[in-house]
Amino acid sequence: MDKAIQAEVRIILPDIGAFDPMPQTKHPGNAPQLLSSLTTAHLPARRADAHKGDFGNVLVVGGDLGTGGAVMLSAEAALRCGAGLVSVATRPEHVSAGLARLPETMWLGVSSANQLMGVLERASVLVVGPGLGQAAWGRSLLSAAANAPVPQVWDADALNQLAHRPLALHSGSILTPHPGEAARMLGISTEAVQADRPGAARKLARKHASVCVLKGAGTLVAGPDGQLALCERGHPAMAGAGLGDVLTGVLAALLAQGMDAWSAACLGVWLHACAGERLGVKGRGLAASDLVPVIRELLEEHSACLA
Repeated sequence: MDKAIQAEVRIILPDIGAFDPMPQTKHPGNAPQLLSSLTTAHLPARRADAHKGDFGNVLVVGGDLGTGGAVMLSAEAALRCGAGLVSVATRPEHVSAGLARLPETMWLGVSSANQLMGVLERASVLVVGPGLGQAAWGRSLLSAAANAPVPQVWDADALNQLAHRPLALHSGSILTPHPGEAARMLGISTEAVQADRPGAARKLARKHASVCVLKGAGTLVAGPDGQLALCERGHPAMAGAGLGDVLTGVLAALLAQGMDAWSAACLGVWLHACAGERLGVKGRGLAASDLVPVIRELLEEHSACLA
């Protein structure tokens, strides 16, 4: 366990009575629950006879022309955080690069939503939005994905489309807006979102009957029933491109391994922020892909693979 997490434990232990005994329970009143190693749920240890089919099939949908790196980051994060199978549906132009970088994942080049149907039927969790775009290609893929009866993690242009289209998410899904996306989804200004971040997160969670992760300094996790959690970890070095794509992959992997949306969102946000904090001590120039191996280490420290 690194020194930052040890310090967190030393600080929180004397006040453990202020937290609910189980991570999934509501926090009393309107005060958010503080995310920590003590208040986030754990993945169970794996049986000796476990196989890949036990840990879900994550399908990442997105990556329009020029934005293939977004789906690659999400897929890598899902793979490294323990999803049993990871597939990517993207523009055909990105398949060769994806296979070269991530040969453990399955890549499908899709030019239309019809080509997505077969792989949708095999998925147990969807990531929708990284690099998706808002043109006809992205709109058609989002429409097909929205009808899939599995938990989903929506990010980026999936959220921008959701701001203008009445799409219903499957129960147990997670939205991951930054303040600008949250503002578009609520029809208000970014400044208004930032002035009342808890209120904005709760409104989005209720409106879409999903868990909402409102990103930014002091990321909030809100449930449709009003529960709220706050992450105070992180580092300014995390202000860069692609980190949200990594987070979506982490969340999808946790859902694929059996966590409910609230527990997955809380644990994923905390792991992501702690990884950024651990790497942020090196200063500027943090790349999103740098986080993935550190998140994997933190997840093992938090939830060991073997009992």
